[in-house]
Amino acid sequence: MKAGPDIAMVASLVGDPARANMLTALMNGRALTASELAQEAGITPQTASSHLSKLEAGGLIEPEKQGRHRYYRLTDPDVAGVLEGLAGLAARAGHMRVRTGPKDPALRRARICYDHLAGDLGVQMLDSMRERRLVRQKKQDIELTAEGERFLAKHLQISQDMLTHPRRPVCKACLDWSERRHHLAGTLGATMMQRFTELKWAARDATPGSRVVNFTRTGEKSFAALFGKGSD
Repeated sequence: MKAGPDIAMVASLVGDPARANMLTALMNGRALTASELAQEAGITPQTASSHLSKLEAGGLIEPEKQGRHRYYRLTDPDVAGVLEGLAGLAARAGHMRVRTGPKDPALRRARICYDHLAGDLGVQMLDSMRERRLVRQKKQDIELTAEGERFLAKHLQISQDMLTHPRRPVCKACLDWSERRHHLAGTLGATMMQRFTELKWAARDATPGSRVVNFTRTGEKSFAALFGKGSD
C-alpha cells in the first residue's frame, strides 16, 4: 500500500448518494439537524444517523450541540471547496441531475459556497478584481495587492486585520461548478460576502437547504458599480 493521504477513503464517503446530498446541503454554511439532513437526502432518520457517524469519523462534518438539539456543519471551508470542485467535474463530464426548476437559474447566477459568493456574480467579481489589479492571480494562487487593500477599505470598510485567520489564507481560488472558472474564497471572499449582507445588498434565500443569494435592487446597482463590466 502506498504511503500518503487516503483519497479512496474520502472518495468513498462522498461517493454515497445520500451522504453526497447531506454534504451538499451543508454547503450553504448553515448547521442542520439530523432530521433536516435526512430530509435532504431522502432517507429515514435511522439511516441518516449511520451516515452522519461515518462522515463525522471521516472528518468531513462536525457536530454542535445547542440545548436539546444536535446540529452538523462542514468541518472546514476546504471541504466545501472540494465539493464545489467535484460538482464542476461532474458537470464537465456530463453527470447532471435531470431535475431542474425555477431556482436553477438563480442558483447559477449567485449562490453561497459555504461562506463566500459563487456563481456568475462570484466569478464576475474575481474577474473584475483581477483586471483592476486589486488581486494578482497565478493559476490557483491569489494575492491581495496594496491597491486592493485601499479599495476594500474605501468601498467596503474592510481592513487588513479583519482578514487574518490562523488556519485560512486571505485569498484562495475556488473552482465554480456552474461557470467552470474561479471565484474568490478565503477570508477575503467570506468577509466580502458578510459585508454584502451587512450593507443589505444581498441575502441568502430563506428556503430551507437553499444556497441561492438574492441581491436587492440597491445591491445590484452597488455591486455593478464596484465589480460590473467597465466599472472604474
